[in-house]
Amino acid sequence: MTSRRRIALISTVFVAIASALVPLHIDAQRSDRAKSLGTKLMCMCGCGQILTQCNHINCPSSAPMLKELDAHVVKGEADDLIIQDFVQEYGEKVLSEPPSKGFNSIAWYIPGVAFVIGLGIVVTLIRLWRQRDVARLATASSAPPVPHSAASELQDVQLERARQQADRDTEE
Repeated sequence: MTSRRRIALISTVFVAIASALVPLHIDAQRSDRAKSLGTKLMCMCGCGQILTQCNHINCPSSAPMLKELDAHVVKGEADDLIIQDFVQEYGEKVLSEPPSKGFNSIAWYIPGVAFVIGLGIVVTLIRLWRQRDVARLATASSAPPVPHSAASELQDVQLERARQQADRDTEE
């Protein structure tokens, strides 16, 4: 054998071995349908991330789940059937959003109810503070005038003299 044939044979074998080591599967990120289905599912490794966005290196859950998702998409199964298959296998915790029926519907209403209750508390507090200020002003304006004492009259006279002196100093 010539050296060129040996090099060609070795490179062909090398390429064959390298390609055999690369796993052959359809990536769930390529298909829009698989991507949209993957966003409806959670990764079950405990990271709390959406299946197609799990970024853990060598995640023990996301790769098998993506392969399973790919297999369902390649078979052409309906989206609801694929989701139900994952729910049967992993439970309802695999869903990225709770279903809006039964007891889970509470999860959809709690944020709105909490906002309304918080807004009601704020409005009530503002009204109470305003009423307290109005009541304080009403009692202050209805109070009898404080009689001037000799000390306050002396202070008034001294203040007036100081103003007059300041006026004279500034005129010069």
